[in-house]
Amino acid sequence: MKNGKIMLAAILVAYIGVPLILGGNNYVMSLVIAALVIGGVAMAWALLGNLGGMVSFGHSAFFGVGAYVSAIVTAQAGVPVAVGLLLGGVGAVVASIAMLPVLRLRGPYFALAILAYAHIFKIIAVEWSSVTGGSGGLSTISPFPIVFGVDFAGKMGSYLIILTIILVFALCYQAIRSSYYGIALKAMHDSEDATRVVGVNSTLLKAMMLFVSAFMTGMVGAFNVHYISFLEPDYAFNGVWVTLPIIAAIFGGYRTIMGPLMGALTVYLVDQLVFKNLIPSGHQLILGGILVAMIIFSPRGLLPLLLKTFRRKHAAA
Repeated sequence: MKNGKIMLAAILVAYIGVPLILGGNNYVMSLVIAALVIGGVAMAWALLGNLGGMVSFGHSAFFGVGAYVSAIVTAQAGVPVAVGLLLGGVGAVVASIAMLPVLRLRGPYFALAILAYAHIFKIIAVEWSSVTGGSGGLSTISPFPIVFGVDFAGKMGSYLIILTIILVFALCYQAIRSSYYGIALKAMHDSEDATRVVGVNSTLLKAMMLFVSAFMTGMVGAFNVHYISFLEPDYAFNGVWVTLPIIAAIFGGYRTIMGPLMGALTVYLVDQLVFKNLIPSGHQLILGGILVAMIIFSPRGLLPLLLKTFRRKHAAA
């Protein structure tokens, strides 16, 4: 019950408090939106790692494919942007189908194989210039529309879109984790061979988690391209869409649902608003030191640490 109240309060702050407090500051709002984009990918990455038991270094493939699919279908086929976001997720799922053969790999072999796919899709985007614009990218990208007088292409409108997308992702994540499939996946982590004996198709469950994670990442990539109105292969498939989400997920607590999002907001905003002003060049070093300290003193991440501290104070009160 208390967790539910805390979550409701956090949602109200996100939808009402942040717009009221930061709505007039376009610079800070742009940083918050960027952090939410990273948080969305971090949540998708954590879902695959936590439920699917797979560490991926190739989520930039899903991010880039989702961005290109949405940008192309909205600009060239006249599809509404809202539908384009969904199709971006679907496109990432289709791309993930090509990765199914590597599901039988484990550990670093799977991670490196997925990374190879990200490079393959980047090459396709460069070479298929008649559709993707090649290395020059796409110059015409449909913006978010104006609905009932609300300009969703602006900072506030874009913030509400990505916030809603991530909230829906979190609810889906929770539903999957609480379902029969979530229980089967947890059992599979303890002993994959044992779950196969009782009839659990571990390969199918892994594929499902890969599809869900790809859809989430592709949809975030689709949002990002309409938000920044810019797209070219080096940006769409950049390694930053892998490294920053992984850092955020580990820092915030990748085994929790909201930990990756909290990690993204904390890591990115503190780095951009504090460390970057203190040390304009090399400010990432401080961030790296904090991440190492978090791994040493709280391996489960920031959110579990905060919850543990809150419960301890509540029990002592």
